[in-house]
Amino acid sequence: MACIWLDAALNSMDDPHSNRAIYSVSQLNKEVAELLTRGLGRIWVSGEISNLAQPRSGHWYFSLKDSDAQVRCAMFRNSNRLVREQPRDGDQVLIRARVGLYEPRGDYQLIAEHMEPAGEGALRLAFEQLKAKLQAEGLFEDERKQAIPDAPATVGVVTSPTGAAIRDIQAVIARRSPLTQVTVLPVPVQGDAAAPQIAQAIANADALGLFDVLIVGRGGGSLEDLWPFNDEAVARAIAACKVPVISAVGHEVDWSIADWVADLRAPTPTAAAELVTQDLFARAQAASSALLRAAGAMRRAQAQHSMQINALAQRITAAHPRRQLEAKAQTLDDLTARLQRIVYRQQDERRTALAPLQTRLAAQSPRKQVQRQAERLAQQHHAILRAANQAHQQAAQQLGNLAHTLQTVSPLSTLQRGYAIALREDGAALRKATDAKTGERLTIKLGKGAVAAEVVGEVAGD
Repeated sequence: MACIWLDAALNSMDDPHSNRAIYSVSQLNKEVAELLTRGLGRIWVSGEISNLAQPRSGHWYFSLKDSDAQVRCAMFRNSNRLVREQPRDGDQVLIRARVGLYEPRGDYQLIAEHMEPAGEGALRLAFEQLKAKLQAEGLFEDERKQAIPDAPATVGVVTSPTGAAIRDIQAVIARRSPLTQVTVLPVPVQGDAAAPQIAQAIANADALGLFDVLIVGRGGGSLEDLWPFNDEAVARAIAACKVPVISAVGHEVDWSIADWVADLRAPTPTAAAELVTQDLFARAQAASSALLRAAGAMRRAQAQHSMQINALAQRITAAHPRRQLEAKAQTLDDLTARLQRIVYRQQDERRTALAPLQTRLAAQSPRKQVQRQAERLAQQHHAILRAANQAHQQAAQQLGNLAHTLQTVSPLSTLQRGYAIALREDGAALRKATDAKTGERLTIKLGKGAVAAEVVGEVAGD
């Protein structure tokens, strides 16, 4: 039998087509995507953001890396709109994500659903651990919470004496209930030394027995700024206080351990001041009690059904329509980016081809031709002016020479040398003495002026 089995096995090995499953690439990627989604579910990953891209679709694409490796990530618009601060390359973050596969390219990636600065991760973990611990001890139960008095005459405020919170509280109480006495129990409200002093101030206020209600809190800030109100010592001091305590820490969206333990949670210090004043107290107390009861019921229901929800979430994650929409959205962004690169490349090519044509067109433009003709005309005009100047200078020089020659042969020059001209009455020059008649009147023209003369006779001579 062993020989027969071995022979059959060898025969099956020789046949490459026996008992093999053949996948298409699409089928393979789909199977791998489902395995990754079902196998790991939602996980927390910390790292540094790099290559962050934010296309017009509103989705985010980036890599998360450490010193040795990196992984591609996508965070779709319906999730990233809840991120408090815009991320940048180089940020250290903590994300909650699903492990998946971008099927068109076969790229393994994380689909981020929540993002926060990495430094807050440890604080949130400590917050959740302390919250679970105190909740298990019953410190959050509605049954142990005290009612806030309707018209407290004295209010103690455990907060910073210089912060905005105490100014808001004093202003509201002075306006709404001027007879109420407000006493500040000054403490630091942030830093390592704040929590012990806050806890001690609450204990001291309780021991004095002077207050009808205590307000414990501060204005808004980061998770680190509000951390003293998440301290266990502060929580236990509030729980042990026989005076009703209102927690007023940060803004409406900020929740602290002190809020859960206190007899009443106010969303802001200003709201706390309004709650202890008589005109709105009854409705505020009823609403707060209802909210606390509803919150307690919701927490209990959430605890009972969380396992069922997680199981159902695991089952529907792979086939959920949102996964398909996210994949299509990522494909659309990828195609949009490729199209933009093609358009930009074509624009560059056409711009490069157009440049020499523009140069040639500019060289042949009528304006250029007119400009060249104008330059040529200007050159000819200058040449004509130079030629005219030269001709004028030559003519002037010739005229000067002729004038000099004329002056040299001029009768006037002869007269200047002492000679005279005898002119008859008709203006004709008397050239020979024999031509003169006795008694004829003559005009003798000299170098300067003339004299009248009368012929009396001929003087002997040549």
